[in-house]
Amino acid sequence: MTNNVVKTAVVTGASSGIGAATVRTLTTEGWKVFALARREERLASLAAETGCTPVVADITDEDSTTAAVRTILAAGPVKALVNCAGGAVGKDPVATANLDDWRAMYELNVLGTLRITQKLLPALKESAGSVLVISSTAGIEPYEGGAGYCASKFAERVMARVLRLEMIGEPIRVIDIAPGMVKTDEFSVKRFHGDESKAAAVYAGVPDPLKAEDIAECVRWALDQPDTVDVDSIVVRPRAEGSYTKVFRNA
Repeated sequence: MTNNVVKTAVVTGASSGIGAATVRTLTTEGWKVFALARREERLASLAAETGCTPVVADITDEDSTTAAVRTILAAGPVKALVNCAGGAVGKDPVATANLDDWRAMYELNVLGTLRITQKLLPALKESAGSVLVISSTAGIEPYEGGAGYCASKFAERVMARVLRLEMIGEPIRVIDIAPGMVKTDEFSVKRFHGDESKAAAVYAGVPDPLKAEDIAECVRWALDQPDTVDVDSIVVRPRAEGSYTKVFRNA
Protein backbone atom coordinates (compact mmCIF):
# COMPACT_ATOMS: atom_id res chain seq x y z
CA MET A 1 0.00 0.00 0.00
CA THR A 2 1.14 3.52 -0.77
CA ASN A 3 0.23 5.03 2.62
CA ASN A 4 -0.43 4.08 6.22
CA VAL A 5 -4.23 4.26 6.03
CA VAL A 6 -5.82 0.89 6.74
CA LYS A 7 -8.13 -0.01 3.90
CA THR A 8 -10.89 -2.60 3.94
CA ALA A 9 -11.45 -5.16 1.20
CA VAL A 10 -14.16 -7.75 0.71
CA VAL A 11 -12.98 -10.92 -1.04
CA THR A 12 -15.49 -13.50 -2.23
CA GLY A 13 -14.62 -17.12 -2.95
CA ALA A 14 -12.09 -16.84 -0.14
CA SER A 15 -12.02 -20.46 1.02
CA SER A 16 -9.65 -21.69 -1.72
CA GLY A 17 -7.66 -20.90 -4.85
CA ILE A 18 -7.38 -17.32 -6.05
CA GLY A 19 -9.70 -16.03 -3.36
CA ALA A 20 -7.64 -17.46 -0.49
CA ALA A 21 -4.40 -16.29 -2.12
CA THR A 22 -5.85 -12.79 -2.48
CA VAL A 23 -6.77 -12.70 1.20
CA ARG A 24 -3.22 -13.72 2.12
CA THR A 25 -1.67 -11.11 -0.17
CA LEU A 26 -3.88 -8.21 0.89
CA THR A 27 -3.59 -8.90 4.62
CA THR A 28 0.20 -9.08 4.24
CA GLU A 29 0.04 -5.65 2.63
CA GLY A 30 -1.87 -4.21 5.56
CA TRP A 31 -5.44 -4.42 4.30
CA LYS A 32 -8.28 -5.32 6.61
CA VAL A 33 -10.04 -8.14 4.76
CA PHE A 34 -13.50 -9.64 5.06
CA ALA A 35 -13.20 -13.15 3.61
CA LEU A 36 -16.49 -14.48 2.22
CA ALA A 37 -17.20 -18.11 1.33
CA ARG A 38 -19.57 -20.94 2.16
CA ARG A 39 -17.13 -23.27 3.94
CA GLU A 40 -16.87 -22.20 7.56
CA GLU A 41 -13.95 -24.47 8.54
CA ARG A 42 -11.82 -23.25 5.62
CA LEU A 43 -12.52 -19.64 6.54
CA ALA A 44 -11.69 -20.25 10.20
CA SER A 45 -8.33 -21.71 9.20
CA LEU A 46 -7.63 -18.78 6.88
CA ALA A 47 -8.58 -16.31 9.61
CA ALA A 48 -6.19 -17.97 12.06
CA GLU A 49 -3.43 -17.74 9.45
CA THR A 50 -3.98 -14.21 8.15
CA GLY A 51 -6.06 -12.27 10.64
CA CYS A 52 -8.86 -11.75 8.13
CA THR A 53 -12.46 -11.53 9.28
CA PRO A 54 -14.37 -14.61 8.10
CA VAL A 55 -17.94 -14.20 6.87
CA VAL A 56 -19.82 -17.35 5.97
CA ALA A 57 -21.97 -16.43 2.99
CA ASP A 58 -23.38 -17.81 -0.24
CA ILE A 59 -23.50 -15.10 -2.89
CA THR A 60 -25.99 -17.14 -4.92
CA ASP A 61 -28.48 -16.66 -2.06
CA GLU A 62 -30.16 -13.29 -1.55
CA ASP A 63 -30.72 -13.51 2.20
CA SER A 64 -27.22 -14.84 2.86
CA THR A 65 -25.63 -12.04 0.85
CA THR A 66 -27.78 -9.37 2.49
CA ALA A 67 -26.77 -10.58 5.96
CA ALA A 68 -23.09 -10.66 4.97
CA VAL A 69 -23.15 -7.11 3.61
CA ARG A 70 -24.94 -5.88 6.73
CA THR A 71 -22.18 -7.37 8.88
CA ILE A 72 -19.44 -5.85 6.73
CA LEU A 73 -20.89 -2.34 6.54
CA ALA A 74 -21.51 -2.25 10.29
CA ALA A 75 -17.73 -2.35 10.72
CA GLY A 76 -17.07 0.79 8.68
CA PRO A 77 -16.10 1.96 5.17
CA VAL A 78 -15.17 -0.51 2.42
CA LYS A 79 -12.50 0.40 -0.12
CA ALA A 80 -12.53 -2.62 -2.45
CA LEU A 81 -14.67 -5.56 -3.52
CA VAL A 82 -12.71 -8.41 -5.10
CA ASN A 83 -15.04 -10.84 -6.85
CA CYS A 84 -13.11 -14.12 -6.85
CA ALA A 85 -16.05 -16.50 -6.39
CA GLY A 86 -16.63 -18.49 -9.55
CA GLY A 87 -16.12 -21.79 -11.24
CA ALA A 88 -16.64 -24.11 -14.18
CA VAL A 89 -18.96 -27.10 -14.18
CA GLY A 90 -18.66 -29.70 -16.93
CA LYS A 91 -17.04 -29.60 -20.33
CA ASP A 92 -19.73 -31.01 -22.55
CA PRO A 93 -20.61 -29.92 -26.09
CA VAL A 94 -23.59 -27.64 -26.58
CA ALA A 95 -25.65 -30.49 -28.05
CA THR A 96 -25.49 -32.54 -24.85
CA ALA A 97 -24.73 -29.96 -22.16
CA ASN A 98 -26.44 -30.28 -18.81
CA LEU A 99 -28.78 -27.36 -18.16
CA ASP A 100 -28.16 -27.58 -14.42
CA ASP A 101 -24.42 -27.14 -15.02
CA TRP A 102 -25.05 -24.00 -17.06
CA ARG A 103 -27.51 -22.71 -14.47
CA ALA A 104 -25.02 -23.23 -11.66
CA MET A 105 -22.31 -21.31 -13.53
CA TYR A 106 -24.64 -18.40 -14.28
CA GLU A 107 -25.87 -18.27 -10.69
CA LEU A 108 -22.32 -18.06 -9.35
CA ASN A 109 -20.23 -16.37 -12.05
CA VAL A 110 -22.78 -13.82 -13.21
CA LEU A 111 -25.67 -13.34 -10.79
CA GLY A 112 -23.55 -13.88 -7.68
CA THR A 113 -21.08 -11.24 -8.83
CA LEU A 114 -23.94 -8.90 -9.71
CA ARG A 115 -25.67 -9.43 -6.36
CA ILE A 116 -22.71 -8.66 -4.10
CA THR A 117 -21.59 -5.79 -6.33
CA GLN A 118 -25.00 -4.13 -6.24
CA LYS A 119 -25.18 -4.35 -2.48
CA LEU A 120 -21.72 -2.88 -1.86
CA LEU A 121 -21.70 -0.30 -4.66
CA PRO A 122 -23.14 2.61 -2.60
CA ALA A 123 -20.50 2.09 0.11
CA LEU A 124 -17.74 1.82 -2.48
CA LYS A 125 -18.82 5.11 -4.04
CA GLU A 126 -18.61 6.79 -0.65
CA SER A 127 -15.02 5.58 -0.16
CA ALA A 128 -13.86 6.24 -3.74
CA GLY A 129 -13.36 2.50 -3.93
CA SER A 130 -12.92 -0.28 -6.47
CA VAL A 131 -14.95 -3.14 -7.87
CA LEU A 132 -12.57 -5.81 -9.11
CA VAL A 133 -13.74 -8.86 -11.04
CA ILE A 134 -11.68 -12.00 -11.59
CA SER A 135 -13.09 -13.16 -14.91
CA SER A 136 -11.17 -15.43 -17.31
CA THR A 137 -9.64 -15.60 -20.76
CA ALA A 138 -12.62 -17.93 -21.33
CA GLY A 139 -14.58 -14.69 -21.49
CA ILE A 140 -12.41 -13.54 -24.39
CA GLU A 141 -11.90 -16.64 -26.55
CA PRO A 142 -14.48 -19.45 -26.70
CA TYR A 143 -13.42 -23.07 -27.06
CA GLU A 144 -15.09 -26.40 -27.78
CA GLY A 145 -16.63 -27.95 -24.72
CA GLY A 146 -16.53 -24.67 -22.85
CA ALA A 147 -19.69 -22.98 -24.06
CA GLY A 148 -21.37 -22.73 -20.68
CA TYR A 149 -18.31 -21.49 -18.81
CA CYS A 150 -17.26 -19.17 -21.64
CA ALA A 151 -20.76 -17.71 -21.89
CA SER A 152 -20.87 -17.00 -18.16
CA LYS A 153 -17.42 -15.40 -18.19
CA PHE A 154 -18.25 -13.34 -21.30
CA ALA A 155 -21.28 -12.10 -19.38
CA GLU A 156 -19.22 -11.32 -16.28
CA ARG A 157 -16.64 -9.37 -18.29
CA VAL A 158 -19.36 -7.43 -20.14
CA MET A 159 -21.01 -6.63 -16.82
CA ALA A 160 -17.75 -5.18 -15.54
CA ARG A 161 -17.19 -3.21 -18.72
CA VAL A 162 -20.71 -1.76 -18.73
CA LEU A 163 -20.43 -0.87 -15.04
CA ARG A 164 -17.20 0.96 -15.85
CA LEU A 165 -19.05 3.01 -18.47
CA GLU A 166 -21.98 3.67 -16.18
CA MET A 167 -19.71 4.84 -13.37
CA ILE A 168 -17.91 7.49 -15.43
CA GLY A 169 -17.99 10.66 -13.35
CA GLU A 170 -18.40 8.70 -10.12
CA PRO A 171 -15.50 8.20 -7.66
CA ILE A 172 -15.19 4.49 -8.31
CA ARG A 173 -12.92 2.17 -10.30
CA VAL A 174 -13.98 -1.01 -12.10
CA ILE A 175 -11.20 -3.50 -12.83
CA ASP A 176 -11.30 -6.79 -14.73
CA ILE A 177 -8.54 -9.38 -14.37
CA ALA A 178 -8.77 -12.24 -16.85
CA PRO A 179 -6.46 -15.17 -16.01
CA GLY A 180 -5.54 -17.92 -18.42
CA MET A 181 -4.32 -21.30 -17.16
CA VAL A 182 -4.06 -21.22 -13.37
CA LYS A 183 -3.34 -24.46 -11.54
CA THR A 184 -5.20 -24.64 -8.24
CA ASP A 185 -6.23 -27.56 -6.06
CA GLU A 186 -9.94 -27.43 -6.84
CA PHE A 187 -10.89 -25.64 -10.08
CA SER A 188 -10.49 -28.48 -12.60
CA VAL A 189 -11.43 -31.18 -10.10
CA LYS A 190 -14.78 -29.48 -9.55
CA ARG A 191 -15.20 -28.93 -13.26
CA PHE A 192 -14.90 -32.65 -13.93
CA HIS A 193 -17.12 -33.60 -10.99
CA GLY A 194 -14.25 -34.99 -8.91
CA ASP A 195 -12.45 -36.88 -11.70
CA GLU A 196 -8.85 -36.18 -10.72
CA SER A 197 -7.35 -37.87 -13.80
CA LYS A 198 -9.25 -35.52 -16.13
CA ALA A 199 -8.27 -32.58 -13.96
CA ALA A 200 -4.59 -33.53 -14.04
CA ALA A 201 -4.68 -33.85 -17.84
CA VAL A 202 -5.49 -30.13 -18.14
CA TYR A 203 -2.02 -29.24 -16.83
CA ALA A 204 -0.08 -32.30 -18.04
CA GLY A 205 3.31 -31.32 -19.47
CA VAL A 206 2.68 -27.57 -19.16
CA PRO A 207 5.78 -25.93 -17.66
CA ASP A 208 4.91 -23.49 -14.89
CA PRO A 209 1.18 -22.82 -15.19
CA LEU A 210 0.12 -19.77 -13.23
CA LYS A 211 -0.45 -20.09 -9.50
CA ALA A 212 -3.21 -18.48 -7.48
CA GLU A 213 -0.58 -16.23 -5.93
CA ASP A 214 0.25 -14.78 -9.37
CA ILE A 215 -3.32 -13.55 -9.77
CA ALA A 216 -3.40 -12.26 -6.22
CA GLU A 217 -0.34 -10.15 -7.02
CA CYS A 218 -2.19 -8.68 -10.02
CA VAL A 219 -5.04 -7.79 -7.68
CA ARG A 220 -2.68 -6.14 -5.22
CA TRP A 221 -0.97 -4.12 -7.93
CA ALA A 222 -4.21 -2.93 -9.52
CA LEU A 223 -5.72 -1.89 -6.20
CA ASP A 224 -2.51 -0.17 -5.14
CA GLN A 225 -2.65 2.35 -7.98
CA PRO A 226 -3.83 5.87 -7.15
CA ASP A 227 -7.61 6.22 -6.93
CA THR A 228 -7.59 8.22 -10.16
CA VAL A 229 -5.89 5.40 -12.11
CA ASP A 230 -8.29 2.68 -13.32
CA VAL A 231 -6.63 -0.48 -14.60
CA ASP A 232 -9.53 -1.38 -16.88
CA SER A 233 -8.32 -4.86 -17.79
CA ILE A 234 -5.45 -7.24 -17.18
CA VAL A 235 -5.07 -10.40 -19.27
CA VAL A 236 -2.51 -12.72 -17.68
CA ARG A 237 -1.35 -16.14 -18.84
CA PRO A 238 1.59 -18.44 -18.21
CA ARG A 239 4.40 -18.03 -20.72
CA ALA A 240 3.59 -21.48 -22.13
CA GLU A 241 0.03 -20.48 -23.07
CA GLY A 242 -0.54 -18.33 -26.14
CA SER A 243 -4.25 -19.08 -26.14
CA TYR A 244 -6.54 -21.85 -24.93
CA THR A 245 -5.76 -23.84 -28.08
CA LYS A 246 -2.05 -22.94 -28.28
CA VAL A 247 -0.28 -24.36 -25.22
CA PHE A 248 3.26 -25.67 -25.07
CA ARG A 249 3.57 -29.06 -23.36
CA ASN A 250 6.75 -31.00 -22.67
CA ALA A 251 6.80 -34.34 -24.47
